[in-house]
Amino acid sequence: MNVSQEQLEPGQFIPFIYHHNMLADQVRMNAFREAIALAVPQGSRVLELGGGTGVLSFFAAQQAEKVWCVERNPELVQAARRILALNPGGERVEVIEADAFDYLPPDPVDVVICEMLHVGMLREKQVPVIESFKQRYLEKFGGRLPRFVPEAFIQAVQPVQQSFDFGGYYAPIPLLQDSSSQQPRTIELGDPMIYQLDSYDNFLPMNYAWQGELAIEKSGQLNALRFITKNVLAIIETENRSIDWFSQYLIVPLDEPLMLHSGQRVIASFTYQPGESIAALKPSVTLAC
Repeated sequence: MNVSQEQLEPGQFIPFIYHHNMLADQVRMNAFREAIALAVPQGSRVLELGGGTGVLSFFAAQQAEKVWCVERNPELVQAARRILALNPGGERVEVIEADAFDYLPPDPVDVVICEMLHVGMLREKQVPVIESFKQRYLEKFGGRLPRFVPEAFIQAVQPVQQSFDFGGYYAPIPLLQDSSSQQPRTIELGDPMIYQLDSYDNFLPMNYAWQGELAIEKSGQLNALRFITKNVLAIIETENRSIDWFSQYLIVPLDEPLMLHSGQRVIASFTYQPGESIAALKPSVTLAC
């Protein structure tokens, strides 16, 4: 049996059954509902790229006059149409089977929603999809870009000591962590360091290369780096706050762990492209002089 690259590295093509986890995530749902209610004007037109089950388009349809919901997975397209028909306002959402890399709405829109998010902007195609959309949208319609939900993202890296012991079996492999839960198997050796801050209405780079110092504040074995992505869903300037949602944390083991003491500093470096597999992220750490 031939196995496609897409089956090996899911990215945009997430199986239908896994969408239950996203719908059941109340932190995620509440944050997006609040941000979309703030960002979508009454009577506006909205485009969602990578709509999944259509829930974010449904939130937008509570205020928008028209929503185009673009989804590539045929199974999800049928499911979204069926589910939206069960919900008030769902008739204002048109579910379109198309690739988000290619599709443009027939008319200009006021807001674009895109939640192809993964920690580090890895695996899923959020960054290249939005950058492609902006170029094609301006070529077709000119003028100004629509508002984006999320509006921006902040990425950070943190030195940690991670237990890779699983029932006596030592397995140093990448791990995903719930960002809203305590992680007793992770010891934070220092504070997170921001390595990227980008707004979606600005140019988005297609290569992330970073080298910087991390301060060690607690003695221990530095054997992994934790990657953190904070998604800024909406900025409320009048209240001096933002509506945020954190992707899962990503723990990446280091090939050569270091025993460190409080007060030491290390130099961490890595490079990768947004949308690549997690395996493409191979950080290294050395002692600072």
